[in-house]
Amino acid sequence: MYIFLILFFISLFSLIIMIGRKITMIRNGQIISSPYFHPLVPDIQKIKYSINENAKKIGYLSLVLIIRLYVRSSKFLKQRYEEAKIKVKNKFTKKAEGLNGEPTEEYQVSGFLKMISEYKHKIRNIKHKIHEEENNQ
Repeated sequence: MYIFLILFFISLFSLIIMIGRKITMIRNGQIISSPYFHPLVPDIQKIKYSINENAKKIGYLSLVLIIRLYVRSSKFLKQRYEEAKIKVKNKFTKKAEGLNGEPTEEYQVSGFLKMISEYKHKIRNIKHKIHEEENNQ
């Protein structure tokens, strides 16, 4: 145990001496400090450039992915809505079927609602004619 502590402090002391000599040589002007680039680590500017380029690519790909998911999900929901609409319509039709398998009779709309919808259509047509006449004058 003591041997490891002695070796540790000797190596620490030798490192301090080596760094101190380098510092004194740099202060005296004998060594000109130049940036040291590690062969396995690229330059900071290259890293920034590559990150910027990759961010643009990732942004474009994510945008395309989001739009594709949106279109596919809207198409899927539209299909499910149509299927549900058909199922609901079939639920409310009478179950009496003819020879060809189609329902023979559907529920009738009440006469009052039919009459109101006809009045709405007539009023809409009258408004449309009035707007046409005002635009022509």
